[in-house]
Amino acid sequence: MLGFAMSSPADLSPSIVSAWRTTNQVTVYLVEQVPPGLWAAPVPGVPRRTIRTIAAHLHNTRCSWVRTLGREHGVAVPARVDQHTVSRRALGTALRHSSRGIEALLRLALAADGVLPAPKSYVWRNLPLDVGHILTYFAAHEAHHRGQIMMVLRQLGRPMPRTVMGGLWQWTKLSRETSR
Repeated sequence: MLGFAMSSPADLSPSIVSAWRTTNQVTVYLVEQVPPGLWAAPVPGVPRRTIRTIAAHLHNTRCSWVRTLGREHGVAVPARVDQHTVSRRALGTALRHSSRGIEALLRLALAADGVLPAPKSYVWRNLPLDVGHILTYFAAHEAHHRGQIMMVLRQLGRPMPRTVMGGLWQWTKLSRETSR
């Protein structure tokens, strides 16, 4: 015996849910900051893609994952958006809805000792269903596409102002906005 008592692990549930909410808030913030005139501008070299389609992909992918992983467990599946017509404002609202779906998946996993029970519809199996992997997968996906949006704006000769770029990293401030 080492002479000290083992304690129960801390309940990280509030932290995990808060981290996802902040990730969503960063994505919503970026969508809100895209200049309206560039929302539908074609991506250089990929004219069928736009900033709008990249941003809508985030929401629609969330919806697909919520359907695949959560519907069998009673999680409401948010409606997809039309990636060719959705407005920034409508997408911001949609992202808030799909964020609640991802949060529900995280809560389901947390309630099941940290591992989401695999539904029958989950056949791709590319994502381990422990809560750490679920959170990291979705946060990485969001960050990847936020980076794409920032790069496209640079390629179009209209980079985001430094204040917006800095705002994307104000996670303490953005995390407080999620608790309102």
